[in-house]
Amino acid sequence: MGLRKERAAGTAAALKDAARRQFLEHGYLNTKITDITAAAGRATGSFYDHFASKEDLLQALLADMRAQASADIAQQGHPRDHDLTDREQLRAHLAVAWRVMRANLPVMAAVHESSIAAGLASGQAWQRLAEDTGMLREHLEYLRGRGHDLPGDPALVAAAMGGMLAALAFAMPPSGAPGYSDDEVIDTLTSLLRSGLAGR
Repeated sequence: MGLRKERAAGTAAALKDAARRQFLEHGYLNTKITDITAAAGRATGSFYDHFASKEDLLQALLADMRAQASADIAQQGHPRDHDLTDREQLRAHLAVAWRVMRANLPVMAAVHESSIAAGLASGQAWQRLAEDTGMLREHLEYLRGRGHDLPGDPALVAAAMGGMLAALAFAMPPSGAPGYSDDEVIDTLTSLLRSGLAGR
């Protein structure tokens, strides 16, 4: 990588890191681009060399989060025919999602605020949830194709699972809720969701 590209990558990374800190401290809607550039120690104009808007920066952070989740899942080996009614396979998926969400709380909160600001009629919240739960939907469609009786349409069941995970991850303070370890949360979610997927 050339020096110029290296500097550009460093600036983009610094802006993303600063945005995460500002979103956590002040919220997405209360954070201005000048707050981000000041926290990153960069000129305001440098922001627009990398991102068209604050929303564009949020989309880049969301893409990073999705890439992290995909990489974590891929490390485990990820065949399409996962059986989410199997406790260990379901737990593995939930553990990756939970840990990625918790590691990216500022992004989760910013996505939530952005969706609210766009208005309920925009459908933005549903679109993001459906996109983020696409992998779960594929696994549920596989189960349905094998004759498994799901509690509802695979897209809706996947979205409900993702919504439950996201709401819980978002609600817990950054340091975690007192008395609950990540493993306890993941085990509880696994038991709860597995009961729902086990069949009517």
